[in-house]
Amino acid sequence: MDASIDERADVDLTRSWSSSPARTVARLVYFGSEVRDASTVKRVQQFIDHGFAVTVFGFHRTRYNTDYQPPWPHVTLGTTIDGRYGHRLGALAGAIPTLLAHRRQFSEAAIFYARNFDQLLLAFLARLFGGSRAPIVYEVLDIPPILMRRNLSAALIRWIERRCLKAVNLLALSSPAFHRNYYAAVQGYRGPWFLVENKLHPSIATAARPPARRPARGGKPWVVGYFGLIRGEDTFALMARLAERLQGTVEFVFRGALTTVDAANFERTLKRLPNMTFGGPYQPHSDLETIYGEVDFAWALDLEHTDHNSRWLMPCRFYEAGYFGVPCLAVRDFEVGSVIDRHGIGFTFDQPLEDRMVRFFEALTVADYERVSGALANMPDDAFVAGDDMARLCDLMDGFRQPPPNG
Repeated sequence: MDASIDERADVDLTRSWSSSPARTVARLVYFGSEVRDASTVKRVQQFIDHGFAVTVFGFHRTRYNTDYQPPWPHVTLGTTIDGRYGHRLGALAGAIPTLLAHRRQFSEAAIFYARNFDQLLLAFLARLFGGSRAPIVYEVLDIPPILMRRNLSAALIRWIERRCLKAVNLLALSSPAFHRNYYAAVQGYRGPWFLVENKLHPSIATAARPPARRPARGGKPWVVGYFGLIRGEDTFALMARLAERLQGTVEFVFRGALTTVDAANFERTLKRLPNMTFGGPYQPHSDLETIYGEVDFAWALDLEHTDHNSRWLMPCRFYEAGYFGVPCLAVRDFEVGSVIDRHGIGFTFDQPLEDRMVRFFEALTVADYERVSGALANMPDDAFVAGDDMARLCDLMDGFRQPPPNG
């Protein structure tokens, strides 16, 4: 579960972060697709914690956390919409005048950090406009479906990404499966990469981690929580079928924001099924203790892109639920399911998912649940909370901007 560096990388990145000299303040320019996104807020704060002066350039998606006002310098580049690639391309083009207006700031940057492919393109443009040679780090949290399609436009985008990969200094991935199954296998990437998982910010320690977990209401009914970005019509359809078949046995609680789930169908389904409820948005960091304290399971089955991204990712809710002692439900042999099974800290399911999950809940006992929740409670905090992994990443980035010993 610790952050790791691929030993086969062309550049040796294995030196210990703790042995490096104290870091001088460096200006980091961060490009993100959503300024107020919880993962962006967390990552920027981590960089600030480790001594970087960060300015964020990013877009808005007006979906959740909209009242949050970032305390760090940020520049809005426009608005984008999930899954609308044509609109996003226009938004990227529309950001160019803003980038030109900030070219002096780019010329003074010590490092550029880009989250996801479209933001990587902007980072290269910003570096060009600033006349800079500062290093670029490329972070990937998801493999967009457009990269996995078999058509001419997808092939062109993959080719552009391969060209960009040759010029980045480091690839940061939230799941090792992204490297195994896409960057090494599809893109032929052999450069340095770093595993930076979607772990919680260390400030979560202000919320005491439960020493042991007990099922709410003794499993009558069991409560399953789906928190965060609620996405995937197939995922929601499975939950609706389960709710219909398990009335009186299971309740499903949703909190967060709908993304790729039809809002009208979502509302109709919840009106029809009394054991499915939506509690609205929440504050991504401060409300976690409360919302996870009200459920027995965390839903971690992502069926939106089962042949690639859903199979490979490690979702934020795995780390959130793990810290607060809530076992996850996941698909067996997906990356998150494999981690869960390896440590015995949740429950995973083969196909046919619906029938197997119905039988699971009908047979589940409190003793069975407590055995797994007890194993989860015994996991170390650093399995779910960022620590030395982020310090090592920041040290690597700091090293990229330092002159060579004989330079």
